[in-house]
Amino acid sequence: MEYSRLAATYDRRWSSYIAKSTRATLQRLTLRPGDRAIDIGCGTGVLLDRLSAVHPAEALAGVDPVREMLAVARQRLSPAIQLHEAWAEELPFDAESFDAAVLSNMFHYVDRPLAALSEVRRVLRPGGSLVITDWCGEYLTCRALALYLRLSGHAFFRVYSERTCTRLLRESGFNIIDSERYRISHLWGLMTIGARNHGR
Repeated sequence: MEYSRLAATYDRRWSSYIAKSTRATLQRLTLRPGDRAIDIGCGTGVLLDRLSAVHPAEALAGVDPVREMLAVARQRLSPAIQLHEAWAEELPFDAESFDAAVLSNMFHYVDRPLAALSEVRRVLRPGGSLVITDWCGEYLTCRALALYLRLSGHAFFRVYSERTCTRLLRESGFNIIDSERYRISHLWGLMTIGARNHGR
């Protein structure tokens, strides 16, 4: 897998992008005392590291399908944070295990988005929150890079527009709380969507 080879240099190679997108995601995530949160597609653990500075480590968990990325995360993070090798479509947790979930910079890798969102909803408690930050298809640069990645065979599925992403969330049983698209540089644009699991 491509990210097995990139794990050791990933943070250094994409440091500015990771810092800006992580900050944008955390600004839109609200956790109450006692909430349990999961970072799905946690990669090298940067977001969980930032989150553990303001929230108890034992209330946090992360999953990623790339063993080498998780190895970097384990070196960075408190051992109290649960880390599992898993895909978004098959989360190794009981139903209603978490109060909040984050998908940051990973939704464009998901080839079965409805299955993944259904699984996220399964592990969220009724009323639990979900924050998705990802590339935004409304920006030309994102669409151009998406085309290049598909043609070059890199690990990538598709870039979603804000409208498509919110539609997928609604189809999966989430209520949209807020949705925003924004630039983090003069070329690159992201979207962050906040949603809530409305229960069974």
